[in-house]
Amino acid sequence: MESLRQLYRIGTGPSSSHTMAPRQAALIFLKRYPDAACYRVTLFGSLAATGRGHLTDKALTDIFQPIEARLELLWSPEKQLPLHPNGMRFESIADSGSILHSWEVYSVGGGALQDSEELVAPPLIYPLTTMSSILDSLDRSGESIWEHVLSYEDDNFPEFLSQVWDVMSSAINQGLEHVGVLPGGLGLGRKAHTFYRKSGLYGSHMKNNARIWAYALAVSEENASGGMIVTAPTCGASGVLPAVLRYLNETLESSTEDTLRALATAGLIGNLVKYNASISGAEVGCQGEIGTACAMAAAAATQLHGGTARQIEYAAEMGLEHHLGLTCDPVNGLVQIPCIERNAHAATRALSCCHFALLSGGEHKISLDEITLVMNETGQALPSLYRETSAGGIAHAYRQRQKD
Repeated sequence: MESLRQLYRIGTGPSSSHTMAPRQAALIFLKRYPDAACYRVTLFGSLAATGRGHLTDKALTDIFQPIEARLELLWSPEKQLPLHPNGMRFESIADSGSILHSWEVYSVGGGALQDSEELVAPPLIYPLTTMSSILDSLDRSGESIWEHVLSYEDDNFPEFLSQVWDVMSSAINQGLEHVGVLPGGLGLGRKAHTFYRKSGLYGSHMKNNARIWAYALAVSEENASGGMIVTAPTCGASGVLPAVLRYLNETLESSTEDTLRALATAGLIGNLVKYNASISGAEVGCQGEIGTACAMAAAAATQLHGGTARQIEYAAEMGLEHHLGLTCDPVNGLVQIPCIERNAHAATRALSCCHFALLSGGEHKISLDEITLVMNETGQALPSLYRETSAGGIAHAYRQRQKD
C-alpha cells in the first residue's frame, strides 16, 4: 500500500476527485508538454456528469490561464474510459490543429491519479495489505497499530501528521465562525455556527451530539465553499474524522501526541479500504467515502479510549458495514446535499461503533477485510445513476420538485 501521505491530502474543496485530482493532472501534463498552441481536456463519465457542480472547469481553467494557452474543455458524461468512471483525456494541439500528445488519466478517489502505464503511481511501502495479516503481525511483535504505521513511513511523518491535524483544526475553527449561504445556488445556509452556539442550551446527551455535529458541519461547510481541508479519505467525507478527534480532545483531554497516533491508525484503515476496494464515490457510491470515513473515525476513537487492536478493527468494521449500499447522488453535483449532513451523522455513528466495540472483547463474525470486499461488490452492483452522476436518487427527486 502507499504512504498515508497519499491518503491525507491537504488542499481546497469541494471535491478531491473532481478538483484536486484534475488540477494535479493538468499540472503534470503541462510540465511534460509546455509549448502547445492549444490544449484540449475531455472529461468522461461521472467526472463529466457532476464536474460543473464540483468546479472541475474552474480547477482546470486556473491551471491553464497563467500560460495564456487556449483551453478547450469537452464534457462526455455518456462515455466512460475503460479503467474508472472518472476519466480524463488531455491533448496538446499544434497551430495546424494536429494532436501532438495525448494522455488518458483517471481520478480514482481521494485526489489520487492513475493511468494505464502507472506513470503517476506512488511507491508502495506497506508490505501487509489486509487487516488480518496486520493483526497477526501485531500479535507477534506486540506493537500497536500506530506503531506499525510509523515503522513504514519516513522519519518526517510525525511532522506531516502534525500539519494534517493543524489544517483539520483550522477548518473546524473557521467553519464555526463563518455564517451565510454556501455558494452554488441551492440557497443552503451554513449551520455549524448555530449548532455550536445552541449546544450549551441542552442536557449532556444533546449537548454532546450538537458539538460533534457542529464540528463535522464546520469542516464540511468549509469544504463546500472551497476552503482548506484534509481528505479523510476524500473532500466530501472530510468532516467526520476531525469532528470525532476534536470532540474526544475535549472530553477525554487527550494529548496532541495521542491525537497524532489516532490519525495514524485511522489512516491505516482508510488505506486498507482504498487498496482493497475503493474510496471513490463514482466507483462504489458514498459508502466508499462516508462509510470509510466513519470506519476511520471509529478506529481512532477506539484507540483513544484505550481499546485493543482487535476492538479497533471491530469498530472500523461496523463503521463501514452500517453504511453498505449508501448511494452518491449529490444535488446539482454540489458537495452539499446530502453530503454535509452525512458527515455529521457519520461522526456520531463512529462514536457509537467505538462504544459498541469497547463493550465487547473485540470478537465478531465478519472481519473488516470481508466487509471491505462486500462494500466493493455492493458498489459495483449499484447502477451508475447512484454513483456520483446526480442522475438518480436525491438529486433526481430535487430536480423533479423544481419542475413541479
